[in-house]
Amino acid sequence: MVERHENYSKQSYRNRCTIYSANGLLDLIVPVAKSDKQKIPVAEVEISYDMPWQKLHYKAIESAYRRSPFYEYYIDDLTTFFVQRYSFLYDLNMSVLQKICDLIKIPFTVKESQSYMKTVNAGDYDFRNSIHPKEKRQVIDSTFVAPTYTQVFSEKWGFKADLSILDLLFNTGPEAKMLLCGKKS
Repeated sequence: MVERHENYSKQSYRNRCTIYSANGLLDLIVPVAKSDKQKIPVAEVEISYDMPWQKLHYKAIESAYRRSPFYEYYIDDLTTFFVQRYSFLYDLNMSVLQKICDLIKIPFTVKESQSYMKTVNAGDYDFRNSIHPKEKRQVIDSTFVAPTYTQVFSEKWGFKADLSILDLLFNTGPEAKMLLCGKKS
């Protein structure tokens, strides 16, 4: 279940991701419009186009991944996100999620909340506040070992975990699904 009605949390992964550039880790942040409201539902957060962030993000991704094995194979499918102007951050995020799932061949079956859910159903994970760039990541399953793979700059800087799905996609291509799900596709 995707929480469509939670309040937007500043400096979260809702508007950022991290890529692996020639100079190390680089945060790509989608700027959001200032709001007079102190609390605003995530689905109502507007994207700001006061600066050419789409062009800057595209160039950063190109610089970081153009030498990766699958960059040329996937970049055309992602270009729309650097051209099309989405009004709302939530809509951009859902479109990116759908496209990435399509490219990795993972079924995209997302249920959105109809109203704010204070708690989640028993047995489900609540990631709303557990994954944050400013805080140490919580261990959900201590038996899970994240897979490693060859990255463009791993010879220079070593393997870097917890990056944007783009890193996995551009570096592993069709193997991304197997690495994510831990099984053969």
